[in-house]
Amino acid sequence: MRLRGTLRYSVLPALLALGVTTWALHGIAQPAASSFAGRVQHLSEEGGDFDTDNLISNERSYLEVIPALKSSGASGGAYLGVGPDQNFSYIAQLRPAIAFIVDIRRDNLLLHLLFKALFAAARTRVEYLALLTGRPAPARLDTWREASLERVVGYIDEAQPEGADAARQLDRRMHDAIAGFGVPLTDADYATIQRFHHTFVTGGLSLKFESRGRPPQRAYPTLRDLIVATDRAGRSWNFLASEKDFQFVKSLEAKDLVIPVVGDLGGTHAVAAIAELMAASNERLSAFYISNVETYLTGGKYLQFVKNVTRLPHDGRSLIIRSTFRASISSSDTQPVNQFVTTQ
Repeated sequence: MRLRGTLRYSVLPALLALGVTTWALHGIAQPAASSFAGRVQHLSEEGGDFDTDNLISNERSYLEVIPALKSSGASGGAYLGVGPDQNFSYIAQLRPAIAFIVDIRRDNLLLHLLFKALFAAARTRVEYLALLTGRPAPARLDTWREASLERVVGYIDEAQPEGADAARQLDRRMHDAIAGFGVPLTDADYATIQRFHHTFVTGGLSLKFESRGRPPQRAYPTLRDLIVATDRAGRSWNFLASEKDFQFVKSLEAKDLVIPVVGDLGGTHAVAAIAELMAASNERLSAFYISNVETYLTGGKYLQFVKNVTRLPHDGRSLIIRSTFRASISSSDTQPVNQFVTTQ
């Protein structure tokens, strides 16, 4: 399986050479096209702005769609998504061969580089959550592999952030790991990544989604809420709910097959370049998680978004996952891609 994945995506250098060279425009050295960094660079376009930190989701309902994903047969193939780590739970259940996290905010790319470094450093899900929140990992990690999600969350809630020396060592570990990914970053980028990580440490599992210029919404979930969220039947589907799911996402990250991309869903480059890559690799779309991005796409942007979705290789099992909001409370649902493209 691993060898097949490597061969399947050996077409990347030729395809990615067609992409834009965003970093080169800023005088930063270009990575090799066949590398993880090269994939990130050549699939990406110039970033835009959005008025949220987006370190965690504000969609309490995000796991309610998992039964629909399971019953549809949407699995394997290529996964596309936007935003932070709610994508990992969808990836864990869909088991795609490759995943692309496409977001207009370059900060989202930086956040996913932090996540990638955490996956590389963590041996188990409880250690991942400990590293994310700057808490000491529990002793005898192997004994935690079968721990319930409630036990894992309870441990993190009770643990205190590590001291200054340990925090500095963790900062250095993350910096060195991220540098090793080869993505050209500035000192300001590293400072942003460190600021993001320190926000997780300070907030712990009580961290909430925040918007600029708007007061915090009481209805928004905490990180704790998102981790212990369930579907409507009360079943846990978060990628940290089982060691098997966590290890799948960790393995995909280790193979450089979770690729963060700076891109506008209503733009002309990023999604189109991903579609070309998928077509050349004979890979179909399993699911496209778009959150509520459609709300912000108007006029020509929305028409381009429809064109982009249409270009993605898909079949009767391919799904769009979206969220809608009413009074700051989310509702999540799915729609077959075939239905979406034929009703536009």
